[in-house]
Amino acid sequence: MQVHVSPKHKMLCVPDDPAVRNLFPQAKPMQTQPLLMVPHGLTETFLLRKLGYQIPSPILTHYDWPGMNKPFEVQRKTCALLTMNPRAYVLNSMGTGKTKSALWAWDYLRSNQACGKLLVVAPLSTLTFVWARELFSTLPHRKYKVLHGTADKRRELLADPDAEIYIVNHDGLKVIAADILACPDIDAMVLDELAVFRNVSDRSKITRKVADKMKWVWGMSGSPMPNKPTDVWMQCKVVTPDTVPKYFGRFREELMIKINQFKYAPKDDAVERAYAVMQPAVRYTLDDVLELPECVERTIDVELGTKQARVYKDIAEKCYAAVQNGEITAVNAGAAVSKLLQVSGGWVYTADGRTVELDNEKRIGALVDNILSADHKVLVFVPFKHALAGISEALKKENIDHEIMSGDTSANRRNEIFNLFQNTNKWKVLAAHPECLCHGVTLTVADTVIWFSPINDLEIYEQACARIRRVGQKNKQLILHLQGTAIERKTYRNLQQKQKWQDKLLDLFETSNQEH
Repeated sequence: MQVHVSPKHKMLCVPDDPAVRNLFPQAKPMQTQPLLMVPHGLTETFLLRKLGYQIPSPILTHYDWPGMNKPFEVQRKTCALLTMNPRAYVLNSMGTGKTKSALWAWDYLRSNQACGKLLVVAPLSTLTFVWARELFSTLPHRKYKVLHGTADKRRELLADPDAEIYIVNHDGLKVIAADILACPDIDAMVLDELAVFRNVSDRSKITRKVADKMKWVWGMSGSPMPNKPTDVWMQCKVVTPDTVPKYFGRFREELMIKINQFKYAPKDDAVERAYAVMQPAVRYTLDDVLELPECVERTIDVELGTKQARVYKDIAEKCYAAVQNGEITAVNAGAAVSKLLQVSGGWVYTADGRTVELDNEKRIGALVDNILSADHKVLVFVPFKHALAGISEALKKENIDHEIMSGDTSANRRNEIFNLFQNTNKWKVLAAHPECLCHGVTLTVADTVIWFSPINDLEIYEQACARIRRVGQKNKQLILHLQGTAIERKTYRNLQQKQKWQDKLLDLFETSNQEH
């Protein structure tokens, strides 16, 4: 049914029929055509859609899009969905601008008295560098508070009457959940990295309790099923509890096939059915953001040192034999894989806590060569903390300006490093454990990622690579994988094939005793 939109007057012209007249008795008829003039507001749009009219979300024509950057088309469409659905999911892939979309959508609703204050629940590493920074540049007219620190400090910040947006980390929510529940003016909630709530835990239960009190709840995740399709059940219990069965067992029966008492395999349509319960939702990939340059992925083979090769072969043969004898199972295979990956990288933890350095000069050389070949800044991902220190020493010898980051780096220092790396000329290289950079952070000043050695975790791998593959990137991106052993090649291959189930670990040993 044809509808005319007048952006200038914020009005709709819809067919003059009894159903519309009943809904809008104050609607004015047009003199020249059989049409009624209805305000183009949120309520009117919602009601007319119920009658079958194709009405665009009013945010698309009646919003000024504040901030330094105007939205891309996928962000506009995301905002359109969010403003018309009190409970919804943003499943856009990494780097598509989900944070800005959520902030614009809330700001529009707030400006039209459709919602109250906003609570953002996000990873700890993103509170200041991602959310606070994005708020400053996107909604400079809104006051926010980062609820971090002691319980008393958080309560003090929450009590600020002028603040309209409160940002808290996933685990920190439980500290002030009762206080938030006692704030009737907070009725909108954004759950960033929703997949952290995929398991039944105290964290998930508390978040669900807070979400139940909210009028608007939006869950955001580019990877809602990092391990298996049933990961979405608890996420849906938080955001849209009516879209999934009451009990997990029933949901698992619908999506999985029981192999034995402890093992389930996804049905052929499990992923599609999992997405079907995460509705209403919007899902765009980076390919839908036409403004982003292409990304190239390559592997670089590096030769092991003599000692390194001997140690790797000895451990690989022992692991292979242990798998055949049943001593290594899917439960404990991770430790064996980790040891082989350590050897492949060139630094190994010993049983007594010491670090042994192997002769990995060729890998270091490959790393240095590719850093020096890069025109712009570089991210180097190193999955083992003990290797970070060794790499830092090697880069110092080459006079390569760099900084390192590990789990020992404080939150304040991380924010300082992110800011300086992204917004100044400081440091050519940021070498970090991938878990430190796997959520939310935008580092588009770099256009090259080098994996010094792989990590056996699909979610962390994808998130880490996405730090340079985000809105704001102006250059073609290059993701390089250094590899020199069978365990590394298989790990990278599994990641690229999106294989993450635990029993895949055992497959890694099948050829490890036959080649480096």
